[in-house]
Order: sequence, then structure tokens, then C-alpha cells
Amino acid sequence: MVDIREVPESDIDRALELAYLVFHDRPEKEVREKHHALLASCDRIGAYDGTVLAGFMAAHDFRLSVPGADLPCPGLTFVGVAPTHRRRGLLTGLMTEMLRRTADAGSPLAALWASEAAIYGRFGYGSATTGVTVEIDSTRPLALRIDPDRRPLRMVDPEEAVAVVGPFHEAARALRAGRPTRSAERWSQEWLAEQDEEDEELSPPRIIVLGEADRPIAGYVLYRTKPEDGAGAARVPGLVRVDELEADTPAVAAALWECLASLDLTGTVRAWGRPVDDPLLHFAADRDQVRVTAQFPALWLRLIDVRAALTERSWAAPVEVVLEVHDARMPANAGRFRLAAGPDGATYEHADSAADLSLDVRELAACYLGGTRVQELVAAGLVREHTPGSAAALDAALRTAVLPHTADEF
Repeated sequence: MVDIREVPESDIDRALELAYLVFHDRPEKEVREKHHALLASCDRIGAYDGTVLAGFMAAHDFRLSVPGADLPCPGLTFVGVAPTHRRRGLLTGLMTEMLRRTADAGSPLAALWASEAAIYGRFGYGSATTGVTVEIDSTRPLALRIDPDRRPLRMVDPEEAVAVVGPFHEAARALRAGRPTRSAERWSQEWLAEQDEEDEELSPPRIIVLGEADRPIAGYVLYRTKPEDGAGAARVPGLVRVDELEADTPAVAAALWECLASLDLTGTVRAWGRPVDDPLLHFAADRDQVRVTAQFPALWLRLIDVRAALTERSWAAPVEVVLEVHDARMPANAGRFRLAAGPDGATYEHADSAADLSLDVRELAACYLGGTRVQELVAAGLVREHTPGSAAALDAALRTAVLPHTADEF
């Protein structure tokens, strides 16, 4: 009999060994210590087969930016089941317990990054944000259609970076949905760690900010570099890997991208996890020089309490629709409800009238931040539109000025 219960701190090392087994990893001592400290601050549940820890799941204590609000949203991580216990219901048991705990804590949302995208839809998670990888050919100056901001650029020591760029990041987080909070520990252990966990050849983090030294900054970029490798036809030019770039105007962003593209002894600028609507893709003068090389689902979202999630976000336009929501895992969310929402707020109550739209909670989660249009899901056969125009009306109400996005993988 498998027992789903809380994992005590004394079993964190066992949980890590299970995670390394599942993800085929063998990190060095320093990384193991970082993972141990991370899990010590998380909510942890395990599936115990007698004395054997056969399954594990943890959750960060996050808040998530949503349109017009900032809501509690635990972030699931280190999810895994031992190869000896696959297909025995352990993951379902762990997920059911985590959903229950999240609901009991009053969090209307939960989120994760999926290592296997096929798994989490059946638990009600929908892909709510999309990221792209952008590459710049920096063997020549970056061609721009706008004038960069010419205020001074300066380097910031990583030890001072949180104090300098942290407030700017927090302000930017509020302007784009889908971004989790970032603690000082997460800044130092993840974004500003001396050594990159996935690529030891990369340099320590470098931080450039724009703005007068005695004034608040107008933007920043966090990046690492890798020297060129090989020779002749096998030569790989030096790389600038952009981890994060935030700017309060397009001109500031242009100045930071221009700076990155001008770094000596490099030939490629690669930025993973940029938003689909990154202004760079519009103000770059040569789209052969600036290319999108990959696009991928990023943050997966679960609506734990649909009523709370819908009534606590803001709405761009008036809408009144009856939604027939299916939720196999959390029955309180299932049923027919009238959503009446607009710039002044929203109500969401049980309805007896016919549904305008029928959809699963995972599709509602995918649309919740404004990153997926309901009409796209109608066209894909995943949402049923009973009343013509209702999907378009809901899309107009869900719309945000910029697309949801995060690069905070966890």
C-alpha cells in the first residue's frame, strides 16, 4: 500500500536522489547543496511504499502576476516517480494531494514547467505562456529602425545586482502577466550564481544597466559569455547568452541589444525565453540578422478555484457569457456558470440557462492570462461555441496590452 504524505526535512536527500535518478542527473556537491536548500523552503509530499520513497513532488511558495492583480500560486517542481513504480497511480496520488493542499491554502492558481508536456493536461494544467529563442548575428553591427537611448551604460557587480535591478524587475513583473515572484535567495542561487548549472563553460553572470548613476535605472540586461571554439570550418564564434533583458522603453531595449551585439570576440547573441511580442522583433532593421530559432510552451497554469481566479483578475472589455466548465479533478469547479465581467470587476455564479461556451478547465487555464485566444481553441475543436460570437467576446475581455510571459523556469 502506497502512502501519500508530507516529506520531512530529514528525507530531502532521499528526494534528491530520486529526482537525479528520474532526470538522469549527477550534479556536483555545490549543486546538490543548492537543491537541498531550495527544497527545504518548499512544500514537499512523497509517495512512500513502505520505507521506500518512490515518488516526490515539491512546490515553491510563489505569487504570480495576472492581469490587474498578484495572486498566490505555488510552483510545482522536482516531480518524479521511481522507474520501479511507474504506472501504479503514484503521480495521480501526488497531484491529487497537491491540488487539495493548494485549495485548502486558498490559492486560486498553481503553476509548473513541464518536462513532458503530455503529462499535465490530464490534471487540468493548460499551457498559458509561450517563449521564443532569438538569435542575433553579431558579426556585424546590429541594424536598428529606432534610435537607441544614449544615456550611459554601466556594469554592476553581481553582489550588488539584486539591490540595483531587483526593484526594476518587480515593477516590470507587474506590467506583464505570468511572472512569479523572485526572492533574494532565488536571485542569488539561480540568476546570479557564479557557475551556470547547465553549462560550465559559460562565464559568471554579467549585468549592464542603463541610466545616470544617481537616478533609478531605465533597464538592465543579465548575460553570460562563452569564448569561441575550434578553428577553420569547425570554428564556433563566441557566444553571448542573454538570460534576462528588461527595459522601460523601446529605445532603452535597443541600447541594451546594441551593446550586447557589439561585445568583442563574439559572433552570436542568443536569448532564450523571450516573449513572442518582444519589441526587438519589430525594431530590428534586418530580420535575417535577428531570427526566432525556436518557440515553445513555457508556464503551465492550473485554475484551482475558477471563481476566485476569474473575479480577482482585471478585464479589458465587458462580457457576459455562460460557461459550461468540465473539471474531472476538482468537482467544485465543474458546472454551468454565468460570467459577467468588465473594467469594473466580475461576478461568476451558477447558471440554469444554456451554455454559450463549453470547455475543460485546462483550456480555461490556457486562456486565463490572455496568451491563448478562445477562438483558436474553438477552431481546434477543444472548445465548443454554442452561441456565435461568444468566443470573440470572451477574447476581447481577456485581452492584455502585452502577451503573458516568463523566463523564470523552476
